[in-house]
Amino acid sequence: MGMDAKEIETLILDALPDAQVRIEDLRGDGDHYAAYVASPSFAGKTRVQQHQMVYAALRGKMGDALHALAIQTSLPENQ
Repeated sequence: MGMDAKEIETLILDALPDAQVRIEDLRGDGDHYAAYVASPSFAGKTRVQQHQMVYAALRGKMGDALHALAIQTSLPENQ
């Protein structure tokens, strides 16, 4: 049972409301996604810490309802 891209986006935005989020379904199967997340909240954080913030936003759904998620994080371009 996969997740909808909109649900992933909503979970991330609930945790990081200032983020710009784009979700891409990599295989069209609802199980393999890429998430592109830019947020001012990432300032001063390592890439690992940024990814941990995104994983935490998914509230335990990673590995269960969501099989695979490739994450790319950054600060917004205007930062």
